[in-house]
Amino acid sequence: MMLAALGLVVAGAGTAQAAPADGPVPPGPVALDDPEFTANVMAPLKVETDEEWADFEADLETVAAYGVDAVSVDVWWGDVEAAGDNQFDWAYYDRIFDVITSKGLDLAPILSFHQCGGNVGDDYTSLLPSWLWPKYEGRSYRGVELGPTGLQHRSEQGNYSPETVQGWADQVVMNEYRDFTRAFQQRYGDRYADEVVEINVSLGPSGELRYPSYNGHDVGTGYPTRGALQSYSPLAIRDFQKSMVKQYGSLRAVNRAWGTDLRSVDQIAPPADAETFFTSKAYSDTQYGRDFVDWYNGSLVDHGERVLTTVIRTLGNEFPQADIGYKVPGIHWTMTNPLHPRATEVTTGLIQTSVDENSWATGHGYARIVELANRFDGGPREVVMHFTALEMDDQDYPPQYSLAQTLVQWIGDYAFRAGVELKGENALSGGVTWDGGWDNINEAFDGWGYLGLTVLRMNDVAGGTGATRYAQFIQKYSPDR
Repeated sequence: MMLAALGLVVAGAGTAQAAPADGPVPPGPVALDDPEFTANVMAPLKVETDEEWADFEADLETVAAYGVDAVSVDVWWGDVEAAGDNQFDWAYYDRIFDVITSKGLDLAPILSFHQCGGNVGDDYTSLLPSWLWPKYEGRSYRGVELGPTGLQHRSEQGNYSPETVQGWADQVVMNEYRDFTRAFQQRYGDRYADEVVEINVSLGPSGELRYPSYNGHDVGTGYPTRGALQSYSPLAIRDFQKSMVKQYGSLRAVNRAWGTDLRSVDQIAPPADAETFFTSKAYSDTQYGRDFVDWYNGSLVDHGERVLTTVIRTLGNEFPQADIGYKVPGIHWTMTNPLHPRATEVTTGLIQTSVDENSWATGHGYARIVELANRFDGGPREVVMHFTALEMDDQDYPPQYSLAQTLVQWIGDYAFRAGVELKGENALSGGVTWDGGWDNINEAFDGWGYLGLTVLRMNDVAGGTGATRYAQFIQKYSPDR
């Protein structure tokens, strides 16, 4: 394809306009005595043996005693609907919800439309329903005939990911999300009308709003690399083509903006040489690069809006106490790598490069991701954003070039500016078993506007330092418990 050697790197396109000078707006300790403050824990990915059930019940009693509110539980699509399309088995969730509520704790279920297994901390495997892929094979959408991998992301390496359905196929499978959500509310809407206090919605791999850019289907893309772009499926390419023609009005105008001589809309494509696209800094320094990244990021946010809208509408008036949550990961590495700064945030789809990524006014590129929550203003439910990595330090040196703690501050600042309710999590199980992690969490809550915490995982705060520090944390922010 054209300009293959340069990966569609276009010269002479100029640089993005810088935002006006600005500075941080630390929101302070907004959680203090706020009735919206929540302190939750995550259940194991799956409780299986009798011994595990016994340990689980003991841990529930411990955390309930020092003030934890609710337990977050993955409701695995691949488990519940494994037997066949619209054949639901809720037996496990009947049991675990009953056990949790019997200890006086509320429920924060996650509608987990993603695969479990293969990511950091996964000690359980639940694949997406096996009937899903063949059900849609052979169908056409937007002029693309779907093959056996037609619903999956395809990476710059040419590999397909079965962990989630790609956002560019949302309209094909939205009825599946609707059916699952309806079955969930029909099963539990009356039984746990008041105990379900938040419903989180999986919007990507690991339940996070991101692309599978550093996952196992690609080679050499794990931490702390830049990862891999995931926009090479036929559906993604078709969407990019249509979006660029719509944005500019014609192929001729696209060529004028990019400095190219494309002769057909079919030649509009993601970077043919992704490595050069990043090492040349075309992703931020050319009009083509900024347009591509804007589309990539915007596609992710639009996917989030579509799925959240479907879930909210399907729930109707059930679970009247429940907010809706979505999770954004703290992609904190490669942020200052001189070869390609902020590249991993680009490949995961989290930031724009058409804005000043160094500006507080743009959320350092995160504005659209954070403001997804505001697309539901005036709706029937509060939409809450959860952000990970609250326990981590900055490690601004090779090979990680990490600004994890700084990133937590950036997100807190921008969520406050945007009026978005923000809650936090630790990124890694074990991150709350040492005082340093808790010191960082306290700093995030003291200065940067976080309103609730969900700890990964419950067993890490059922004894030792984790239990002591979480109990102190809860008493600090909600002393009347």
